[in-house]
Amino acid sequence: LFNTLFELVTGVYMWLLNRIVTQKIMCLAVILLFTVGIVYMSQKVSSGFVPNEDQGTIYAIVQTPPGSSLEYTNKVMGELQKMTKKVEGVHSVTSMAGYEIMTEGRGSNAGTCLINLKNWEERKQNVHEIIEELEHITDGLGGRVEFFEPPAIPGFGTSGGFSLRLLDKTGDLRYQELQVATQHFMENLTKRKEISGLFTFYNASYPQYEIKIDNQMAMQKGVSIRTAMDNLDVINSGSYEQGFIKFGRFFKVFTKAAPEYRRNLEDLKTLFVKNDDGDMVPYTSFMTLEKTKGANEITRYNMYNSASIRGFPAKGYTTGDAIKAIREVAKDTLSREFDIAWEDLSFDEAKRGNEFLIISLIVVLFVYLVLAAQYENFVLPLAVLFSLPVGIFGSFSMLKLMGLANDVYAQIAVITLLGLLGKNAVLIVEFAVQRRNDGLSLLNAALEGARMRFRPILMTSFAFVAGLIPLVLSEGAGAVGNNTLGSSAMGGMITGTLIGVLVIPGLYFVFATMVDGKNLLKDEVHTSITESIVGTKKHRSKLHRRLTGQFKLLIRKLKLTGSIDTKPSVVADTKAPVAAEAEPPVAAEAKPPVATEAKPPVATEAEPKTDDKPED
Repeated sequence: LFNTLFELVTGVYMWLLNRIVTQKIMCLAVILLFTVGIVYMSQKVSSGFVPNEDQGTIYAIVQTPPGSSLEYTNKVMGELQKMTKKVEGVHSVTSMAGYEIMTEGRGSNAGTCLINLKNWEERKQNVHEIIEELEHITDGLGGRVEFFEPPAIPGFGTSGGFSLRLLDKTGDLRYQELQVATQHFMENLTKRKEISGLFTFYNASYPQYEIKIDNQMAMQKGVSIRTAMDNLDVINSGSYEQGFIKFGRFFKVFTKAAPEYRRNLEDLKTLFVKNDDGDMVPYTSFMTLEKTKGANEITRYNMYNSASIRGFPAKGYTTGDAIKAIREVAKDTLSREFDIAWEDLSFDEAKRGNEFLIISLIVVLFVYLVLAAQYENFVLPLAVLFSLPVGIFGSFSMLKLMGLANDVYAQIAVITLLGLLGKNAVLIVEFAVQRRNDGLSLLNAALEGARMRFRPILMTSFAFVAGLIPLVLSEGAGAVGNNTLGSSAMGGMITGTLIGVLVIPGLYFVFATMVDGKNLLKDEVHTSITESIVGTKKHRSKLHRRLTGQFKLLIRKLKLTGSIDTKPSVVADTKAPVAAEAEPPVAAEAKPPVATEAKPPVATEAEPKTDDKPED
């Protein structure tokens, strides 16, 4: 039944080929149409780099209001821990107050939670759905809470999505101005549909005290400003002095005031510093304290004060879409005093260029050179290369249909398709070239090559497509990468096979017509050994008859001279003298009828026939 159905399909296929294989303009127009389709679909498919996967882990960062105590932050962290444990799909929660994992900063109002999810088989929700539920239940907790995934590649930052820095390029300590610019920039970013989950932890509203020094008064008191500031630094922050070894261990020595002497502002009024004369001078005589607001941490990027901004692409968009939107907003809203810079994985994604196009062209060039050497022709390989756009168009179409991005996984699939689809085209073109060398016309050679290779191409291609089904339907760890790789390869293989088998014979007919009967070089003589072996049937038969006659003549001469014995065992041995020594009795035995018998007919047959005209 299968063979009957396949013969029916083959008959329909050949019926179509007989009507379209000679339509040169239509064939080239189809290839041009698919090429234009590739350009169009590549712009419609979202671009990406490395997709975020469900790694079974969620990070949560908590920031209580500026100036909050560590006890209050720890209380908020405990409430967050209780809430997250009630969410379906959460396995365990670990919290820590006083540390923020995003910038690795420390503060009394910062905290971090590590949320471990259950195995993928034990939960129905993915990581994005769980994050949405956590954001809903933690609203109004008493502090700002941000949830995010780990980075797609460990070591490239601390979170997934995109990350950038807003730079203050003036070089001044304008923390308040940087905060205003950051908030204004983020307000414009939130209006873009490609961006979601935008947040920053830069805040210049922390309550602080600014120390102001009266330089003239300090000089009158004989106090060195540098000495006074160094003493304050040692008393409040501490200073490493030296170390010593005892009991086989190394101990470090730090100098720092006891906690009871640096607990509040009143303690600063009791501090003294030694002047140049060795007298003790109170700090209050030349120093005053003023309330102010500033940043808890000062971070610089490329020597500029900066504010870190992070976020995620909205549903249905990729990081490439988000990066493009951020660039547009920055160009329209930021003044000349500010600029943006990318960091973590976004840095590599933003700076990448046309590497994929360059790699694809190198692959195509390599394939072309190999085929040109095989066919000994620079035109016939174009029949193979011109068939590739059909499959590439199918790859982009499948990505758009599945809602996936043109990322690293999709590009790997396209490079793979260049080889697989090229192999299908080579099967048809190679067989057609052989049939043309056997004397068939170009049309019949193209049809015969397509008919003979139709079944092998379908079998191998659809076996490959069947193997991609688990990748397309995969879930759990690495599902996004598997879906992208499988979908891109499947779409390209299906389109390249079903439409390619109709286009490839026509392409062969187009390019073979251009070079049929023409030599690559002027006055070229085809005398290479490869051309002699794969020549026409007539030349091969002449060569076979000539070699056979010469071989028979050599055997008969050896028999007449007695150099070899007529026994098959001895004749089969190519070293006759050695065989004669190995069997002395046999060599000594006289056989007059065989050794002395004259055979004139044989002698006359030994002369090669001269009926055939000698070859040029």
